[in-house]
Amino acid sequence: MPKSTRAVLIPILAVAVVGLAVFFFLSDNRESIKKARPGAGPTAEEGTSPADSRPKRTVNLLFLRDESDALIPEAREIVADPSSPAFEAREILGELLKGSQSGLLSTVPPETKLIQVYITKDGTAYVDFSREFADRHPSGSNAEIATIYAVVDSLAYNLKSVKKVCLLVDGEERETLAGHIAINHPILPDFSMIAAD
Repeated sequence: MPKSTRAVLIPILAVAVVGLAVFFFLSDNRESIKKARPGAGPTAEEGTSPADSRPKRTVNLLFLRDESDALIPEAREIVADPSSPAFEAREILGELLKGSQSGLLSTVPPETKLIQVYITKDGTAYVDFSREFADRHPSGSNAEIATIYAVVDSLAYNLKSVKKVCLLVDGEERETLAGHIAINHPILPDFSMIAAD
């Protein structure tokens, strides 16, 4: 092949190669942009799932009714984790602190925060509430009993692994909840306080 022909062909081939590369690059980017557009993501059938697809289960939380000292069950859905009773205990107590969804009365002061929960191998649940649990309590022996057993029975009724409950306030054991009922020992559940259906 003459040198002059080769000299002309080399630049033409170089331009063609660059042109093809640019074409493929831009085509690829267009596809990426299409995929990135809102609403153009994979459909549910392609593998996306709802925001919270974790398994759920129904538990019974305990509240009061105006005219009764008995604890009234209210069904609530929580995230389930059968391998971690402490996780489910936190879920149960978190929902209890949110209060009733059906107009029942909460026995726990609304400012109360759950600090920690852990459960020992012998079935003792240690529940640590913020100081408002005791400091903002309206007091009175009946009110204290209702608060204690709303917590204790809500746990023991829904979690077979919980046999008794120790109530702590801000990380410390207290003699009484608010001056009447002792909480300085593990408390056994008392399901007789739950209203019959």
